[in-house]
Amino acid sequence: MMAQYIEIKAANPDCLLFYRMGDFYELFFDDAAVASRALGITLTRRGKHLGEDIPMAGVPVVAADDYLQKLIGLGHRVAVCEQIEDPAEAKKRGGKSPVRRDVVRLVTPGTITEERLLDPGKPNFLMSLSRLGGSSPQAEFALAWADLSTGQFCVKVTAADQILTDIQAIEPSEIVVADTVFHDAVLKPIFQRLGALARPEPAVLFDGATAAARLCRFYDVATLDGFGGFGRAELSAAAALLSYLTKTQFAARPALARPERLESGAAMLIDPATRASLELTRTGDGQRKGSLLGTIDRTATGAGSRLLAQRIASPLTATAAIRRRHDAVACFVADGPLRDGLRQRLKRLPDTERALSRLSLGRGGPRDLAAIRDGLMVAAEIDALLAGAELPAELAEAVAGLRALPMAMAAELTALLADPAPLLKRDGGFVRDGAIEALDAARALRDHSRQVIAELQARYVAETGVRNLRIKHNNVLGYFVEVAEGQAAALTGSEAARACFQHRQTMSNCMRFSTLELSGLESRIAGAASDALALELGAFETAAAAVVSAAGAMQAGAAALAVLDVAAALAELAVAEDWSRPEVDDSLAFTIEGGRHPVVEAALKAGSGTPFVANDCDLSPPSGAAGKAGAIWLLTGPNMGGKSTFLRQNALIAVLAQAGAYVPAASAHIGVVERLFSRVGASDDLAEGRSTFMVEMVETAAILNQAGPTTLVILDEIGRGTSTYDGLSIAFASVEHLHEVNRCRALFATHFHEMTALSARLGRLKNATMRVKEWEGEVIFLHEVRPGVADRSYGVQVAKLAGLPPSVVERARQVLAELEKGEQGEKRTAFIDDLPLFSAAVRRSRAEAEAPVKDAADPALLALRDLDPDALSPREALEALYRLKGLVTPAH
Repeated sequence: MMAQYIEIKAANPDCLLFYRMGDFYELFFDDAAVASRALGITLTRRGKHLGEDIPMAGVPVVAADDYLQKLIGLGHRVAVCEQIEDPAEAKKRGGKSPVRRDVVRLVTPGTITEERLLDPGKPNFLMSLSRLGGSSPQAEFALAWADLSTGQFCVKVTAADQILTDIQAIEPSEIVVADTVFHDAVLKPIFQRLGALARPEPAVLFDGATAAARLCRFYDVATLDGFGGFGRAELSAAAALLSYLTKTQFAARPALARPERLESGAAMLIDPATRASLELTRTGDGQRKGSLLGTIDRTATGAGSRLLAQRIASPLTATAAIRRRHDAVACFVADGPLRDGLRQRLKRLPDTERALSRLSLGRGGPRDLAAIRDGLMVAAEIDALLAGAELPAELAEAVAGLRALPMAMAAELTALLADPAPLLKRDGGFVRDGAIEALDAARALRDHSRQVIAELQARYVAETGVRNLRIKHNNVLGYFVEVAEGQAAALTGSEAARACFQHRQTMSNCMRFSTLELSGLESRIAGAASDALALELGAFETAAAAVVSAAGAMQAGAAALAVLDVAAALAELAVAEDWSRPEVDDSLAFTIEGGRHPVVEAALKAGSGTPFVANDCDLSPPSGAAGKAGAIWLLTGPNMGGKSTFLRQNALIAVLAQAGAYVPAASAHIGVVERLFSRVGASDDLAEGRSTFMVEMVETAAILNQAGPTTLVILDEIGRGTSTYDGLSIAFASVEHLHEVNRCRALFATHFHEMTALSARLGRLKNATMRVKEWEGEVIFLHEVRPGVADRSYGVQVAKLAGLPPSVVERARQVLAELEKGEQGEKRTAFIDDLPLFSAAVRRSRAEAEAPVKDAADPALLALRDLDPDALSPREALEALYRLKGLVTPAH
């Protein structure tokens, strides 16, 4: 047995080998040690190899899924080795031949299909990356990705500088790459960022010369002409993915849809840093809860949740397609009863996509057949519900997809399956009584053999007239007929009786007989259980094959139900949260009225119940502006005032609008954002030797080098990670570049108040600030955005709120006062004066600021300077006016 184990392990050196022994999967040698640590199971020893004890650890077969989940989550691959022959056959060979075993499946992160191992609301994509043309600048790149659990299959052309962006938009669980590409020095940083997600595979899997033939073989077609036009790199990536699936799934053939080609530019480009900053599908610590997706997901099905995740991760850029989605949501917003009826039915819908996948791979069970049955029945109900409604294009197409489903199959499965269906098929019990006549007979023998024997005994009594005739059983004769010796003549006295009853044994006071009927019955009783199970398993395979044969229609129907679910869920969200339909066109408009941050607003409602303060944002090109270019808002204000929230909410509104959802705003007019950049928050990358400031500069460089007129940029605190003058210089230059070169729509938040002078020189730049109020020495954050400039950052007040010791806060006030009136201010002013582009604007700003300083000793002017007109009630304003009047001297 160990010789067999070592041979199989040698063929799968990079996997943990689950070696089937009876009711356990055993692991030996180093695999056992690794599994013991990873799973917290006992490490034992059994037998010896080369004079050393053999480490061993095992897990029960019935609990294997739980252990697989842990191992896959830790980045391990597992080879599942099963017994592939009956132990009785091994005994026939004689000697010490072990039962034949072989690997039937490699379990990897991108190829799992078990329900318990998958997140219902998250796709589980396996991806391949192909490169043709070597390391030359003309090299072609393509990505292919498939969800083995649903059958979705897509391909896309990409570029070297866009690979990471595309990968993170799709969020695969595993990526396979040719080993020659994996070790390429130019691409090495990408694979280092991806970590354990990426794994090298032999380059032969990516052979472009045989790619088309491999795809034709998989789909059993003579040509790929009907699939659409694919480039060589796309064919290479798709064929490599299929070859890897063949390698890991062995004989099982997944029910993959034909590959769908996604056009470059069809989705909003969101780079990895922006995706992480905005927390679109997961938070910084990897959780779905607290992300945009986790906040807005009101879907009723797993398939709907997965589709919504893909839409949020890759918002559209084609306005016609975006409007189609908005029309679908609008239909359900307008018709509440229809929406409610649909959602009630969708909540009863099982995950038919994943059930179909398991059946196609031979891993399905009775519950998967039941899921198909129930899914078809719910689909028929939904079809009937929507039959009379006037539906927009997207919903009408979805209903057409439902009508292509093999609805008759639901009745067949209903007639076949018992309720409730068991999880596993191996023990039987899932076929309904009356569905198969032979099965009913086998079950009757298995479950009611005593009754069958009693009925036969009664018949023999009637036929022979021997009232004491009995049918008995022992281990020697099996079943036999027994009568008293004095009554044996009734069984032997005639030719007919002797033909029926054959004498077997004479005892001291009785005689025993057998009959052909009784011998046959005994044989049937002995095999009744196995016959019943064989009949059930045969019925299962027949039903599963029928389902898989209709895989194309089933997948289309499941996709249609997901579309209906997403549209109804987004409508439910819009009605419940008072969201509005955005206008999305091909202009450069960006006008948001009463915009809100969806995640923060939801958190406030769930927590304190405090209403979110809505704010407007207008980055549309100013009227009369030369050329096509959007506006830039320079946002100043205190820490904790809400600048970062305001920046992010406008980016999220753009994502939601182009994903096809309504938006958290009173109204929104958005010209398509083809590329979105966000540089908000501080982080480092110590593994790459990058400080916080270096990461900030790298991300800023990416924005300034790639942004264009159709780009939306949000930048927060650029330059704050270095010295004051360095940071101010970088911030000045960055805003100038955004305005003059990138000409994009942008929100730029800063604490460098000196930068507000730019509005006098840059025509499309507007100043905005977060409103605050001071009351009795305390600062109150109003979270309102208004035109203007902040007078200071209130950093010391925030430090006090954070709980710094009072002595530190007081000392900070003293130092701040000295710096504000001392040499630092003079140096900074001189520094700004030396900037040729902005010197005139700064001088004007400084002259205006210094005008009242010469009269600073005047009590009336001092009192006037301390007034906040926006914070005064009419009565308080009148009282302040009287106080000022009293302070004015005759000279004034």
